[in-house]
Amino acid sequence: MTNHLITLGLQIVPKSKTHDTYSLVDRAIEVIQQSGIKYQITPFETVMEGKYEDIMMISEIAQKAVLEAGAEECLVYYRIHYRKNQDVTFEEKRLAR
Repeated sequence: MTNHLITLGLQIVPKSKTHDTYSLVDRAIEVIQQSGIKYQITPFETVMEGKYEDIMMISEIAQKAVLEAGAEECLVYYRIHYRKNQDVTFEEKRLAR
C-alpha cells in the first residue's frame, strides 16, 4: 500500500443476544487506546492516524477482542483516506474547516 500516514475510520458493530452492545464496542476502543496510535473517538466511529499496516493490524485485533468478549458476529466498516506520495493527518483536516 503506502508507507505514508493515512487516516482510517473504523466502525465495529457487534451483534450479541446476551451481551450489551456498548460494552462490546468499549472493548474494541480499549484495544485502540492501548495500541499507542493516534486516534479520535466520534459517535459513529473511531478514527486512527498511522501507517496502513499498523492500523489494519490494530483493527483486526479490535475485532477479535469484541468476539472474545462475547459477540457472536461483527459488522465492520472502514473508511480510508490515503495519498500516493504524502501523509494524511488529523491536523490538516482541522485546518480545512
